[in-house]
Amino acid sequence: MQLSEKPGPIGVFDSGYGGLTILHQMRNILPHYDYLYLGDNARAPYGARSFDVVYQFTRQAVMKLFSMGCHLVILACNTASAKALRSIQQNDLPSLDPNRRVLGIIRPTAECIGSITQSRHVGIVATEGTIKSESYVLEINKLFPDITVTGEPCPMWVPLVENNEYDGPGADYFVKKRIENLMIRDPQIDSIILGCTHYPLLLNKILKYTPRGVKIVPQGEYVSNSLKDYFVRHPDIEAKCTKNGLCHYLTTENTDKFRESAQLFLHERVDVENITLG
Repeated sequence: MQLSEKPGPIGVFDSGYGGLTILHQMRNILPHYDYLYLGDNARAPYGARSFDVVYQFTRQAVMKLFSMGCHLVILACNTASAKALRSIQQNDLPSLDPNRRVLGIIRPTAECIGSITQSRHVGIVATEGTIKSESYVLEINKLFPDITVTGEPCPMWVPLVENNEYDGPGADYFVKKRIENLMIRDPQIDSIILGCTHYPLLLNKILKYTPRGVKIVPQGEYVSNSLKDYFVRHPDIEAKCTKNGLCHYLTTENTDKFRESAQLFLHERVDVENITLG
């Protein structure tokens, strides 16, 4: 595949809608750049899928964004970051185009946690796939070997958000149960990472059932500041990103459904185009 060398937008990929919470913060902190968001909504969620399937799907999405002019792609999806990022970076980029970059959202979150936790006991709430991958445990312990990390899978949280029930009374049971499980397993936890991009929409419920004094760490702000720092350290990549303050959306699902769901995350109407992957 012949890839254009002309500057292009920053690609942002997620299996569903949660990555819009990351995109929203990126546009707040780095508003001058152009963004191209791709949601593989037709095949979401990725959480319970195997490593091989997540890798294949994520690779298809990255290739699509590259073909549409992106030189940098952010995997704004914890499952894709956990199960596909390393393979794409090590196996695909050298042959595809060694000058393009694919970055995840787990490493930036791990980097910030050392300055947030005092007790050195950290909790992660995430999808089953992200917890099973142990990506957060590995990344945090690589940087901070003294931190104890405890993960709690929350299989019902994404459906609650995607069905617009995140603020309803039905969400209380599922949020309370998982936060209590986590704190019972390690009562010394003083910081909880929201290891799924959907979870900021559940923040009111999460705060309601989290013990006083325990900090909640959503990813968007940390990932966006990390990208800002990345551009300072890699001016060659930064120069390949166009800057008109524009944002375009792609989905593998029904465009009307995407518009409706995107309003939950962005509180604005969006123009979206349907595409196919694979």
